Amino acid sequence: MTTEFEPRHLRVVVVGAGFGGLAAAHALKRRGEDFAVLEREQEVGGVWRDNSYPGCACDIPSNLYSLSFAPNPHWTRAFSKQSEIRDYLRRVAREHGLLPHIRFGCNLIEAAWDDAAQRWRIETSSGPLTAEVLIDGSGPIVEPSVPDLPGLDGFAGEVFHSARWNHDLDLTGRNVVVIGAGASAIQFVPAIRSIVGRMTVVQRTAPWVTPRMDRATTRFERRLYAAAPWLQRLVRLRQYWMRELVTWKIMVSPRVRRIATKAALSHMRRQVADPALRERLTPNWELGCKRILISNDWYPALSAPNVEVVSAGVREVRAHSVVTTDGREHPAEVIIFGTGFHIIEPPLADHLRGRDGRTLAECWNGSPHTYLGVTVTNFPNLFRLGGAGSATGHNSHVFQEECQVAYAMEALRLMRARGITSVEVRAEEQHAYVEEHTARLAGTVWSVGGCSSWYQGADGVASLNWPAETWKYRRATRRFDPAAYELRTRAAVAPAAN
Repeated sequence: MTTEFEPRHLRVVVVGAGFGGLAAAHALKRRGEDFAVLEREQEVGGVWRDNSYPGCACDIPSNLYSLSFAPNPHWTRAFSKQSEIRDYLRRVAREHGLLPHIRFGCNLIEAAWDDAAQRWRIETSSGPLTAEVLIDGSGPIVEPSVPDLPGLDGFAGEVFHSARWNHDLDLTGRNVVVIGAGASAIQFVPAIRSIVGRMTVVQRTAPWVTPRMDRATTRFERRLYAAAPWLQRLVRLRQYWMRELVTWKIMVSPRVRRIATKAALSHMRRQVADPALRERLTPNWELGCKRILISNDWYPALSAPNVEVVSAGVREVRAHSVVTTDGREHPAEVIIFGTGFHIIEPPLADHLRGRDGRTLAECWNGSPHTYLGVTVTNFPNLFRLGGAGSATGHNSHVFQEECQVAYAMEALRLMRARGITSVEVRAEEQHAYVEEHTARLAGTVWSVGGCSSWYQGADGVASLNWPAETWKYRRATRRFDPAAYELRTRAAVAPAAN
């Protein structure tokens, strides 16, 4: 059911009710701000609501992949499954009193900055409203990326993306072609391998895979965490620093990367007996250049007698088959895309118009550039969460989003204290930041690892990523620096009607 509400003016509008949106809502509620969260679906959860494919789970430890203000002593595994994370986010929204602030079934159609009125004019599927500040918590993993394959429209079978899993379709005994071998495929392929008839996995590039150090948590652990929350915080802190001190080194140190590569190859050799298959599964780029995947059942699934791995692209789709670029034809009754999302060009970027009328997508032109991953020149009073410039290849993205929320709250505090109507990062400050950011990225595996990845924009720069340890990101976003921004006050603009 779509939420209806009267046109009104709000201090802050938040888009999206996933991790970032809920973190922002919690912070705004604590500050006593007048705000609303626009959520296009009928439930909170973001990516953990939308991705419900078999085997879906997190690859960051549960205690770390959670909101700092809402520890969960009840995680049943070291690495949580999708349903548990989804339920956790529902519980956070309910227990922290955020649900009354969320407009479910409310899709943002367009938001345009009105410079004369110093506010955002927002069109939604539930009606218009205005806001002084807009927080984009929609995140990068929103819209599935489905390649435009020749002949796909003429396919006689079933087609879907892993993020829009068809749970009504019985895959038992079917000939299934999986296109893509990334973070989603590595989970759903093993989950469905035993029920399908024949499976062909089409991979253009093989991923690096390391062991998944997962286990069930004990009832004693859960009781202990509930009785002594400080102990769970200590475990979370240990997990965080292990990733900062060890995993980060893979991104910047060739020597550490070689050690990690040997461990990954050893993992493959233990699980794949066929030398020819091992060759197809060995990446031709450096570990860490793309997302490092963790799994204990990916290689055994690909070694199964009913599974074939094809190292090629797709040339065309026919009514009952998929033809790969090596000229082979593969029978197919079902095609499942594990081809990721539109991350570099998030769909909301086409619907946000800045001070000069251009959309965020037009300003970026395929190569996102921000200031601290949060603000963008030409877009006053816009704060982005989880977007370009803040992704981490080694630690919890939830940590990054909470840093960004804290930065936005500092900006709001300053605006209220000084009577500021808008803050916009100066073009020269953003340019200098992007130059420094790009130079620092040049020393990471994302730039020198020999791959093309979703980290990279149209210019080939891995602009999606934060190029340092995440504790440095917290330090960089701890305080809002007004000197980097063009500030306007109420005295400088005429009063605007709601």
